[in-house]
Amino acid sequence: MDSPFTLIILMSKRIHILNTNVDSFTMAETLQKVDKAIKNKQQLHHVAVNAGKIVAMQTNQELRNSVNNSDIISPDGQAVVWASKTLGKPLKERVAGIDLMENLVAYAFENNYKIYLFGAKEDVVTTLVSKYSKKYNSSLIAGYRNGYYTKDEEPKIVENIAKSKAQLLFVAITSPKKENFLYKYKEALKDINFIMGVGGSFDVISGKTKRAPLWMQTTGLEWFYRFLQEPKRMWKRYLVGNTKFIILVLKERLKRS
Repeated sequence: MDSPFTLIILMSKRIHILNTNVDSFTMAETLQKVDKAIKNKQQLHHVAVNAGKIVAMQTNQELRNSVNNSDIISPDGQAVVWASKTLGKPLKERVAGIDLMENLVAYAFENNYKIYLFGAKEDVVTTLVSKYSKKYNSSLIAGYRNGYYTKDEEPKIVENIAKSKAQLLFVAITSPKKENFLYKYKEALKDINFIMGVGGSFDVISGKTKRAPLWMQTTGLEWFYRFLQEPKRMWKRYLVGNTKFIILVLKERLKRS
């Protein structure tokens, strides 16, 4: 007899749009997949894609390869869900990376699992460790490290993470660095059951930056709220990137028509 988890897998569908694979899982289904992997001592490599990342994947073959060969690829941005509907391959819902991370940290605590936090500036990651230690327990943290390092330091960092005995790894460094790092070293990290890139989530959860109100998240304006906080740094990523994404979607729609 099929388990509920098996039935979820059978009912789910991976779509392919704009040279990108995206999985049509709900948040609940994604969490069940992670739970299954950890209990079976398997590794699950998760990637979240948004408009900017999909635009970058059009010309960055290494990034495209790292993303498309992941085990679960979630639509992090509402724009990706919009694109899927516009192109006739509707996804079930947005699964924001920061929300998935927060759910999984709580899940890890409830099940006596350990997490490793890798990325962001030193003050940000230490603040996050302190916050989680107070909210849950210091035993939750298997280890942590900031995201600033040289290429020569990579092997030692990977070794330390692998030896940490963590079940879940969250990597908060910039794209495409985090995607390529996880894809390159996932075999060396095979004993860590869940590996995931979380972008700027450490900054938000630690309180360094603010997240958009819920109504802006659900209407696809979260990027605009982020832009308003740091317009000089974010204008190119969001205004130029989002315009390129819209053009990509419209071109694909016309091609299919």
